[in-house]
Amino acid sequence: MLDLIIKNVKVVRPHKEEVETMDLGIKNGKFEKIASSIETSEAREVQDAKGLLGFPGLVDAHMHTGIYSHLSEDAITESKAAAMGGVTSSINYMRTGQYYLNKTGKYADFFPEVLEISDGKFHVDYAYHLAPIRYEHREEIEMLIEKFGVTSFKIFMFYGSHGLHGKSTKGSQNDFLMTPEGEQYDIAHFEFIMRSVQKAMQKNPELKDEISLSLHCETAEIMRAYTEIVENEGTLTGLRAYSASRPPHSEGLAIFIAGYLANETNCVNINLLHLSSKKAVDAALLMEQAFPHINFKKEVTIGHLLLDVDTPAAGHAKVNPPIRDRENVEYLWKMLLDKKLDWVVSDHACCSAEFKLDNKNPDNIFLAKSGFGGTEYMLSGLFSEGSKRGMSYSHMAELVCWNPAKRYGLRSKGDIAVGYDADLVLLDPGESFVVRAAESESAQGYTPFEGMKLNGKVKTTFLRGEKVFENGTVIGNAKGQYLKRPY
Repeated sequence: MLDLIIKNVKVVRPHKEEVETMDLGIKNGKFEKIASSIETSEAREVQDAKGLLGFPGLVDAHMHTGIYSHLSEDAITESKAAAMGGVTSSINYMRTGQYYLNKTGKYADFFPEVLEISDGKFHVDYAYHLAPIRYEHREEIEMLIEKFGVTSFKIFMFYGSHGLHGKSTKGSQNDFLMTPEGEQYDIAHFEFIMRSVQKAMQKNPELKDEISLSLHCETAEIMRAYTEIVENEGTLTGLRAYSASRPPHSEGLAIFIAGYLANETNCVNINLLHLSSKKAVDAALLMEQAFPHINFKKEVTIGHLLLDVDTPAAGHAKVNPPIRDRENVEYLWKMLLDKKLDWVVSDHACCSAEFKLDNKNPDNIFLAKSGFGGTEYMLSGLFSEGSKRGMSYSHMAELVCWNPAKRYGLRSKGDIAVGYDADLVLLDPGESFVVRAAESESAQGYTPFEGMKLNGKVKTTFLRGEKVFENGTVIGNAKGQYLKRPY
C-alpha cells in the first residue's frame, strides 16, 4: 500500500519542458509511483491537487539562520516562512565570531552545538555551509566533510578590513571575527582555504563534484575608499548611496581575485554568490573563459531580481552586496533567461524591525543593519516575473530545485521522480496576491517586498510526503531533518 496519492498534479520537472498531469504515489517519504492514473484503492490516503502546478520542493541554498536572533528561535520562525514559500530544503550559512552564536574556537566543538540547537526546530529539512574564519579551521575541512557531512564552505572576501554593515575601524575586524592575535583574514588566508578544500576533494574523489567553495565577492579596499567619498560628498542618500559606496567594480575585482586563486590552487568547484551587477556577471563570465577547468557556478537572489534602488522600502532593503539600479536588474534577468546564471536563492537573513534601522537616525543607510528575509517569496517572485519574461516552468525548477540540489550534494532532492524525496509544492498560477509582512510566518515584522503584487501563489507544501503548509497555515510540529551530505 502507498501512504498517499496526490492526484491531478500538473508536474513541473527540471529539464523537461512538457507539463503533464500525473498522479503521485508516495511511500515512506519517497515518490514510489508516478503515472497518469493511480487507483485510489492503492493508498491509505488520497488528495486531489485539482490541476495545480506541482514543483519539486525548493532548495533555498543561501539562508542565514540565527544571525540576528538566537538560532533556537530563528530556526523555528524562519523555517516556517520557508515552508510557506514552498522551500523544503534550507542550506544555512554559519560561522564563528560575532553574530550567530557569538562564539569562536574549533568547529569540532562549535558545530555540534549548532546541530544540537537546530535539532527539532526546523519545519523544513536543513543543512549548513561553514566559513573557515580562523587558521585552524582550514585543517578541519576534511573532518567536517567526513564526520558531519558538510561539503560546502564560504569565504567573505570583504571581512578583512570592512564591516558587516559598512566601514570599520582599525583592529575592529579581529574583534568582530574573534580571531587570535597575529591571524589575518586576508587574500593569503583565502588561498590556503582553497588549498584545503582542494586537498579534501583529492582525499574524497567520490565527492569531488559535491565539495565546493562559495565566495562573497566584494573588495574591502575599494568599498572603504568609496564609502568615504559618498559620505563626504553627501549628495546621495538611501539605497543609491549604499550602492555607490560598494560599487559594482568592487564585485568584479573580487571575482577576478577569486578566479585567479581558484586556478592557482586547482580548487575546481567555485560558487560566486549573489551577483548583483553587470560588472560582476561579466567578470564571472571572463573567469570562465580564462579558466575553463574551473567549474564556476553563479548565484542571484530574488531580492536583486525584484528590487532596485528606487524601491519604497529604502533602508529596509539594505543588503550586501547592495540593491542596484534598474539597468543592472534588467541585466541580471537577461543573464538568467540566457542560462548564464545557475540558481536563485533568497539570502534570507531575518533582521527584525526594531534592529534594522538606527533609532536616532533611521534615514542614514550606513547605520542600518544589512540583510533581510524573503525565502517565503522566492518561488512566487520568480514565477511572477519570470513568466512575464517568457521563462519556462522547467527552467524555474532548474533554478530553485535541481541546480542547487546537485551542486550541494542533495542527491534525492530537486526533482519529482521515483526514488526522490516526496518534496512537493503546489502552486496556483492563476492566483495573484499582494505581499504583506503581517501575513508571513517570519519574525521580521516587515519586508522590502511590501505591497508588491505577485502572480502565482503557493497553496500547499509537502515535506517527504507530509503536509507542512496549506492555505496560509503551517501545519504540525517541526519535521525538518538534518541533511548530512551527500544526502
